[in-house]
Order: sequence, then C-alpha cells, then structure tokens
Amino acid sequence: MNNEFAAAMRRATLSTYALNLAEATRVIQDALANRAGSMEPEPTASDIIPPATKSRSKPFSVDPNAEVIESSARPEPASTRTGSSQPPRRRSLADTLRILSEGRASTGTLGSLSSGSLPGIAKRCLSPVIPEGAEYLARTFSCAAGTRGYKLYVPASAPGRPHGLIVMLHGCKQDSDDFAIGTGMNAVAETQGLLVAYPDQTGADNASSCWNWFRPSDQRRGAGEPAIIAGITEEIIREFNLDRSLIFVAGLSAGGAMAAVMGETYPDLYAAVGIHSGLAYGSAHDVVSAFAAMRGNAGSASRPKPLSGADQAGRVRTIVFHGNADRTVHPCNADRIVAATTPSRHASPVRNSGRSAGGLTYTRTLVADETGRTALECWLVDGAGHAWFGGHTPGSYTDPRGPDATTEMVRFFLDQR
Repeated sequence: MNNEFAAAMRRATLSTYALNLAEATRVIQDALANRAGSMEPEPTASDIIPPATKSRSKPFSVDPNAEVIESSARPEPASTRTGSSQPPRRRSLADTLRILSEGRASTGTLGSLSSGSLPGIAKRCLSPVIPEGAEYLARTFSCAAGTRGYKLYVPASAPGRPHGLIVMLHGCKQDSDDFAIGTGMNAVAETQGLLVAYPDQTGADNASSCWNWFRPSDQRRGAGEPAIIAGITEEIIREFNLDRSLIFVAGLSAGGAMAAVMGETYPDLYAAVGIHSGLAYGSAHDVVSAFAAMRGNAGSASRPKPLSGADQAGRVRTIVFHGNADRTVHPCNADRIVAATTPSRHASPVRNSGRSAGGLTYTRTLVADETGRTALECWLVDGAGHAWFGGHTPGSYTDPRGPDATTEMVRFFLDQR
C-alpha cells in the first residue's frame, strides 16, 4: 500500500469518526480509482467567502462540514501574562527549535497525520510546543467594533523586552493554534526575540472563520475587523513598550487579504506586510466581486478610500508568496498586489530563480525604492497550490516542499536597511 493510498485511508477514517460518511466514501472511491492526490487541501471558493453569519441566507454553496467540524468557541480570557489557554507542554529552548524546525509538534492521538485536508478534525488535537521560559497566552480584546480572542507568544529569548511584534492572520477553517503550528512562526520569532499575536476569527462572524476582507465595512480604518486587529496590535505595543518600527502583519489566503487591508488602512502602524496566497486591497466589494477576484477576474473594482488620512503615510513594505498552480486564489492576484504596492519611484525590478530544499522552483522579484531599500519582494512558486510554503504538515494548508515562507518573511521584516 503506497503512501498516497495510506493517507487516503486515514482521511476516510477521520471523516467516518466525524460522521461525514459522504466524504469518507468519496475519499475511498478516489483512492480505489487511483486518482492522484494534490498537495492542495481541496478548498473551494466558499472556504474563503462563506456567509457572514449562520443566520443569513446562503446564496452560494457552503462546505456542509464547516459548521459540524469547526469549533466557534473563543479562548478563555486571561487577565494577566501568567495565564495560558491550556497547560503547555514544556521543553528546553534548544529542543523546541529543533522540533519545530523538523516540522513536528504535539499531536495527541493522531500521530504525525497532516490535517491539510481535514482542518476541522485534526487541528483540535494539536497544540504548539512551548519552550521553557516562553509563554503562549489566551486573551480577549474588545472595542466598539467588536470582540475577538487571540493567542500571544512571548519568546523565552526576550520575555521582558521583546524586540518587536508579528500579527498573524489565519486562513479560512483555521484558528490560532493551527496557524501557529503550520507556519512555525513561533520558532523563528524565538530566534529574533519577537512576540507573535494570532487573532482568532469567530464562527459567529463568519461561518468558516474567514476574515471578511471583501466587505466594505471591513476595509476601512477605524471600523470593523481592521479596527479590532489594530486594537489588538496597539494593546500589545503599549503593554511591552515595543519599538513601533518593528511591528508587522502577515496572513494566509483570507488572512493574507486582510493583511493587505491592514497595510493599506494602517500604514502608520505596520512597518511591513506579508501576504501569502492572498488578494490585493480593494479587489472586491461584495460576495460576487470576491468570487470574481479569486478566479482572477477582478475587473475594475474600485479601491475604497482608507479613512483618517491613512493613505498619506505612504506604501508599506510588502512581501508576497503565491503558487502558480493555486486553484483557489488565482496567481494573477499576486501581480495585482505587486502593482498596488510598488513605489511610485523605484529601480528596475531584479528577478532571480532558485529551487527550494523540497524541490520546487521559484522566481523571486525584488523592487527597491528611491533609497535603495527593498520595498517589495514577490515569490512565485512553480507547481505550488493554496498552502503555506515550507510549512509543517501537522498544521492545515501547508506545503513543506516550497521555500520557507516563514523564515523569508521574518528576514524581510527585519531588513530595515
């Protein structure tokens, strides 16, 4: 029995445990028919843009398993930095960095099974490995725009005076723990003494826990989800007295699209933005235009204007990752991000190619501003789908074959020259 067939049988078993017999049957039939599996975890457009709430009408198909599998429970709030979401599994710092660099984590009863195609089942059995001296806190933030829970990783290498902050926005059908494990961001941040915040979208605000990047009310400064994410960021900055030149935001898919929104609406707050398999700010203004943008037909969608003079602070440095075989968010969206974030005065783009340790080739494009600093970096990966490149397979929506997006993002963020 080959590895692909064995993996298919494990997926079918998990679907059976979840009482999703139709999915289990489909997986078995596909495996018996010897249909090649894809690294891409079979997301559909509805995984990115589901109805905003469960009570609203459903004008397009919604994943029938989303509400059964996904948990909408928010983490319990913690009033002090000594609290945590669950008893962490403590290891030495050296062991933790080694484990995370190898892509392994505490996986409960499911062993090393990747949750890429079943993000709602396996991920609840996963929890990030926390090194001795580090903290992984569950918190809640509230403001006039709403309430969201978030996890905060405090590095053991700089617990009292962290050097900066990365805000990580998960994709659809993910949560903070899943995203932390899949990206391995905690391990890389640990080496640099950086905090990492993982805001959680709720099932009440989006049936598949997607950030609502496509709604006009969530594309404006001082309102909606941007105000909540910015509020979380400001709260952490004040608490740890952080250097405001070392505040960054990044995301995957719908989270990548929301990271683009944050860079556009709060350019005075974030020094750099990372967009992985996402869309440019203003690509859509409703569900219909969002579908079109994801298919690569953004048309002439007008870019909403940020409020409070946010557009006067200039373009935020941006790094982009996208697979040219992405069937969920068309790779032309990477071109749109590049066009939107390229400085008005810049040197000619510099392109080079390479091959990742996992065997995928890529083209890397660099654009410098008038000072010579790299203002834009874009990685287009050949044959890659809708997943975090270089990610760890215990997390969902990851492709370990690609270049290490996490390490490259942090390198880009910290390159202030």
